[in-house]
Amino acid sequence: MVTSYIGADVDCKMIDIAVEQRKKIVARYRVPTNIPALRALLKDIPGKKELAFEEGALAHWLWRNLRQDVDRLVVCDPRRNAYIAKDGDKDDPIDAGKLAELLRGGYLREVYHSDNDRQVTLKRWVGMYHDRVHEAVRQINKLRGCCRHYGIRPPRATLRDLSYREEWMAHLPERELQAQLRMFWPGLDATQEQVRMCRREVSRLAKAYPIIDAWQALPGVGLIRAVTLYAYLDTPWRFKKPSKLWKYCGVGLERSSSGKDRWGKPKKGLLQLAWRVNKRVKDAVMGAALSAIRQGENPFATQYERLVRNGLTPANARHTVARKMLSVMWGMWKTDRPFDPGLVCD
Repeated sequence: MVTSYIGADVDCKMIDIAVEQRKKIVARYRVPTNIPALRALLKDIPGKKELAFEEGALAHWLWRNLRQDVDRLVVCDPRRNAYIAKDGDKDDPIDAGKLAELLRGGYLREVYHSDNDRQVTLKRWVGMYHDRVHEAVRQINKLRGCCRHYGIRPPRATLRDLSYREEWMAHLPERELQAQLRMFWPGLDATQEQVRMCRREVSRLAKAYPIIDAWQALPGVGLIRAVTLYAYLDTPWRFKKPSKLWKYCGVGLERSSSGKDRWGKPKKGLLQLAWRVNKRVKDAVMGAALSAIRQGENPFATQYERLVRNGLTPANARHTVARKMLSVMWGMWKTDRPFDPGLVCD
């Protein structure tokens, strides 16, 4: 006998119902929120029936009136649906059992891994470069914060020019500040040297991939941004369509909708930027788009100006330019062609 797994999204006016059989959705219904209509629908569904809906204001009323019309009725915790992996006791055997259960249900999202060892090496060096840059910024902020305690702002030249640094330090009136800065300088210098080492290695490894050099023909795209995109995207065939690429890079839109209007129709979906994204890739894409816009006199800056002139907000226009830039780079990668400004069309 076929088992029908019935999921119900409950609203005070209408209920959306999906029926799954043999791991496939076979039917969808939309019925008024009243017991006679629900009973008539459940009666027409053949075979064994299991019904599930989330806990809410109507949950007990539905449970009390429908539990005799199905073989099994489950009122589930909506919070557990989002945090099922964190629910209940926890140890390694329990975690393994949860993974097996989620795998059988098809709820696991696979993480992409490259089978090219050379590209994996490049990705690790790119990751180390960004980590060292982050650490250098942290060191500089600590150093500047230390100076602010004494009402002093260190000149930018002290970060790189050792002779100027020593001359500036000699004129500081506070000995305590001098001692504290002499503790910070070696850490900053070492981190900056690590950044330079990583950049040299990344530059050397990037020469093996012509597309990285081709991408640098785009306005706003330099070596680091190009190699970051290549290292983390790995292959153009990883994404079936541009929208998947945009979401992964943090410039794509996701639709969110819930509830019904006063006429019982679904509310319009809210479009917003995806936030579960690769931050380093997003920084590279948005940084390239912003640089291209600021440079001016290029197709991406022209597109931005046109979008703003047509009424789009500057923030939305920037993300639109970033999506266009990603699409152009993706097309260059798939076709192995150089950058053509004519590809940035309306």
